[in-house]
Amino acid sequence: MQNQSLTAEFASSELASDIAHVPTPPISQAARATAVASALQRAPIVALLGARQCGKTTLARGLAPAAIFDLESSTDRGALAIAPETTLGSLRGLVVLDQIQTMPELLPILRVLADRSEQPAQFLLLGSASPDLMRGASETLAGRVAFVHLSGFDVDEVGADAMHRLWHRGGFPRSFLAVDDAASYAWRQDFIETFLSRDAARFGISLPPEQLRRFWTMIAHCHGGPLNASELARGIGVDQKTATKYVDVLVGTFLVRRLQPWFVNTHKRLVKTPKVYLRDSGVLHALLALRDGTEILAHPRFGMSWEGFALEHVIHALRAEREACFWGSPSGAEVDLVVPRGGKLYGFEFEYSDAPTSTRSMQVARAELGLERLDVVYPGSREFEIATGIRALPLTRVFDALGEL
Repeated sequence: MQNQSLTAEFASSELASDIAHVPTPPISQAARATAVASALQRAPIVALLGARQCGKTTLARGLAPAAIFDLESSTDRGALAIAPETTLGSLRGLVVLDQIQTMPELLPILRVLADRSEQPAQFLLLGSASPDLMRGASETLAGRVAFVHLSGFDVDEVGADAMHRLWHRGGFPRSFLAVDDAASYAWRQDFIETFLSRDAARFGISLPPEQLRRFWTMIAHCHGGPLNASELARGIGVDQKTATKYVDVLVGTFLVRRLQPWFVNTHKRLVKTPKVYLRDSGVLHALLALRDGTEILAHPRFGMSWEGFALEHVIHALRAEREACFWGSPSGAEVDLVVPRGGKLYGFEFEYSDAPTSTRSMQVARAELGLERLDVVYPGSREFEIATGIRALPLTRVFDALGEL
């Protein structure tokens, strides 16, 4: 797929009127398309997973599929309800099934079609709810499916000049591309309301919308800190097991990240409670009622906001959805992100500063974990050595600098 300007990429979508008069940086979708194409070379079925509105359908259409079925459309569901194997079996080329989690009964049929000797068609499954889809696909389509995770826009796509705009508005295309901060903020509030009023009940959350918003907002205030399920439970008047289930739903719909602690290769007492992050910085800011960059920088947790924003970029750059962890000791030494690669361990700290410096915590963590290198990711433009084995790494260079790992 060729690189396209941001305007051209969305010219045929509902965004066209919104972005007509807004200066925008060029956005390349080539890396996303390449990831999907590579997965299609490995398997007859590819599951493209990501939050609603993160650009899955736009990306799929750009691959020029032979057919697209939107499984939330009554027409398309009806077309597959009576004789799905016959309908899908007659198709050739790339076939897209959008919102596949709404029709899990199609998975056994796709297994049969994937096993045809001639394989006249390949299937791209788009999903916005991970646990059930991944479990069902992994069990039913074992050996036949590859998974690709898709997030919103990243700095590598929008360009260095748009980094702060991306941080403030988040990576959802319609939020990032809005005509101004007010329109972006309004879109994110609508996105939240849609989840509260429609999607939450589908995934087993029985809370009234206003109570669920309070729950989600409590998580936003914990962003970058330990996940305290008992405190969340008290805040909405449910038991801890129920609160944990609700967190599971938000994790499974790609809205929240639960970062697990790293335990390997150490015998000391360690922090064992997971950390919690809102995966999209724009949604975090909307839940905290922060409308623009001025309000974000004035908020006492703006550093945690930057940490989560940069952390998502590093995880994306390293394709480390499964391996990503953090490390912390009772003495206070910690590493925001730890990722194993090739038998070595790499650490990452995230600091909103013009000139990051080495700290005792970094030195202790590097020594105790035997880190190959510790990168301090910051919003500047210059890469430099802070101390032996510790490097200051601009967020805008993350994809280039970590590509070889």
